[in-house]
Amino acid sequence: MKETSSKEQLLKKIRKALLEKRDNPYPVLEDLPVYPENKEMLEVVFAQQLVAVSGNFIYCEDEIQLLEHLISLTEKYNWRKIYCWEPVAQQLLEKYQYPYYAGDKDFETAEVGITLCEALVARNGSVMLSNGNTAGRRLSIYPHNHVVIAYTSQLVLDLKDAFALLKEKYSTLLPSMLCNITGPSRTADIEKTLVLGAHGPKELYVFLLDDGPK
Repeated sequence: MKETSSKEQLLKKIRKALLEKRDNPYPVLEDLPVYPENKEMLEVVFAQQLVAVSGNFIYCEDEIQLLEHLISLTEKYNWRKIYCWEPVAQQLLEKYQYPYYAGDKDFETAEVGITLCEALVARNGSVMLSNGNTAGRRLSIYPHNHVVIAYTSQLVLDLKDAFALLKEKYSTLLPSMLCNITGPSRTADIEKTLVLGAHGPKELYVFLLDDGPK
């Protein structure tokens, strides 16, 4: 009798398995959480993940503390060309007489871009941005330093929760551009060496302002 090849034996086993009906060993697989439950506060999870990808996290209890930290960074790194185009952020800076450029004149010399965001995703320490805000895309990419002013009410666990926030804010008129920033810009294309700031900001600072009930 002619011996069957290993390929024929395999196909025979597959056909047999397809004919035999068995109960699903994982009937509730789709209902199970993708990640194990995390009992840490979202602020802690986000901070840990952001720092792990070389980002900088600054928690602020109020606006005064936020401006104090911002002024401290400005003096430490001698920032001069600071740009901010979003009205809400501008009002905050003007309230405490913090200097900034409101237009795009001499933008090619920009050192810092201050923007708001759509959400903070704690699971991977990401900042979700869109072109629905006045800052658009340029202000988060061109300057060497990107400063994000965010609020605890924008802090969510996963991407699906961030999209729920967007749907609540914009309904069906979602912005045409959405992006997720996870740490400073980086590349390892050059001789497999990690380089920060190759295609965007070299430093990312996230100021988390507590806007919860006092």
